[in-house]
Amino acid sequence: MTSPSQLTLRRPDDWHVHLRDGTMLELAVADTARQFARAICMPNLVPPVTTRAAALSYRQRIQAACPAGLDFTPLLTAYLTDAIDPQEVAAGYEEGVFAACKLYPAGATTNSDAGVTDVRNIDAVLESMQEIGMPLLVHGEVVNPEVDVFDREAVFIETVLEPLLSRFPGLKVVLEHITTRDAVNFVTAAPVNVAATITAHHLHIDRNALFDGGLRPHAYCLPVAKRRGHREALRHAAVSGNPKFFLGTDSAPHPRSAKESACGCAGIYTAPVALESYAEVFEEEGRLERLEAFASEYGPRFYGLALNAGSVTLERTVQTVPEVVENAGQSVVPFKAGQELRWRLRQRA
Repeated sequence: MTSPSQLTLRRPDDWHVHLRDGTMLELAVADTARQFARAICMPNLVPPVTTRAAALSYRQRIQAACPAGLDFTPLLTAYLTDAIDPQEVAAGYEEGVFAACKLYPAGATTNSDAGVTDVRNIDAVLESMQEIGMPLLVHGEVVNPEVDVFDREAVFIETVLEPLLSRFPGLKVVLEHITTRDAVNFVTAAPVNVAATITAHHLHIDRNALFDGGLRPHAYCLPVAKRRGHREALRHAAVSGNPKFFLGTDSAPHPRSAKESACGCAGIYTAPVALESYAEVFEEEGRLERLEAFASEYGPRFYGLALNAGSVTLERTVQTVPEVVENAGQSVVPFKAGQELRWRLRQRA
């Protein structure tokens, strides 16, 4: 139901989130579970999640960190390495331990050093995944230092992803946190087994945000924000009603000290205001009525899962985002820190 003052949606899911581990986990789980019923949880821990045992242990830690009264289901993923066991991956999926596998090109982003050095090294795993219908989640950037950082997504699509899909045409693939018109066009033209997630921050910012009055470390993420024209293509895709595009925040908390340093970490912490941030974009684009499908329907249908019961309600009330959020001695600067948002999450039912 929509009205001038509120918006009620079927309970949404986050199809790409970093909950971290240790002292950061409690903060990230609470902020995510407050808004989302389920979340695809990234496996780039130290050490990474590569086995069923590691995934089950991580699920227990997530569940223990979830505040009482919040019904939240973490969906675990396997971190692909050059040497990962295809049988372990397949067994994890068939037993319901793994919901998908995550492909990090080695060195592409945070805690990706153990990732895949050449995608052909995992052909046996990909063949098995294609046979059992297990989704492949892709961080779509090449790591060649000779390729401009702003071109790495487009080059990955051309040189890695297109050949991969030629070899495995039936593989379910989610190109995560897309940032370019190239990715929008590729996913739009691809078969139905290819989809993409879009973050809230890439809908709000372009690369100018990195240099707004000085170097802005809290606008730094990977893939890095691109030119404004690419951002406009993402906004059009998100509100288009095309079920290939759905919500995935890529919310990625780092301690403030790690962001504001000589070599700041990549990642933007959107979890505290994710749904409100998406609502602003859909409202600005005149497509607020399409937010529910983007946030609550397209993702579950791609993954073959039931839609959630219950609802969440956003009210059109100005809120000022806190400058920092803190838990257990950890200070994290959230997305839109100190700025106003026109929507606030009011309740879950």
